[in-house]
Amino acid sequence: MASVLIPLAEGFEEIEAVSLIDIMRRGGIDVTSVYLDNEFENNLVCGANGITIEADNSIKNIVSDEFDMIVLPGGWGGTYLLAEDRRVQELLREFKDSGRLVGAMCAAPYALHVAGVLNHHYTCYPSVEEKIRLDGYSDKESVVKDAQVITSRGPGTAICFGLAIIKELVGDESYNAVRSGTLSEFC
Repeated sequence: MASVLIPLAEGFEEIEAVSLIDIMRRGGIDVTSVYLDNEFENNLVCGANGITIEADNSIKNIVSDEFDMIVLPGGWGGTYLLAEDRRVQELLREFKDSGRLVGAMCAAPYALHVAGVLNHHYTCYPSVEEKIRLDGYSDKESVVKDAQVITSRGPGTAICFGLAIIKELVGDESYNAVRSGTLSEFC
């Protein structure tokens, strides 16, 4: 079974994280959410809009070889923490260096940029490209794949992003079943 790691940092965009987890699980992907190490050491992570999510595990317990992909939801507060977190940055480089998939949406491609794993072609939330680079940025597609890096624009594209991940990791049959079952004709 394909497996995806989703780090959650305080201030993450809830609609993105929950939609991604839900869509990928519908597609048969084993999704593990993790919280970052902090002085509180608990698995409750508060998002940008005050919704608290219970993460599955701590990032310190993660062995990257157990996952096929790492995906970062956006939200500026969470993105800055992901970009500053030593373990997240290390994991992003491990995934890219081993040829596994790396994904990010909304503001989170910024964390990929900081890690040095963002490929040339990408998309993100409008205005975030100014903090990354204008060259290679696309505002025409909801999901952009460049080699093993997949990026998406923002909250409204979370379902399409999750479906693109299903297609990549599980295949067309599962992609079509989840797309049809969720009435996601726009993806």
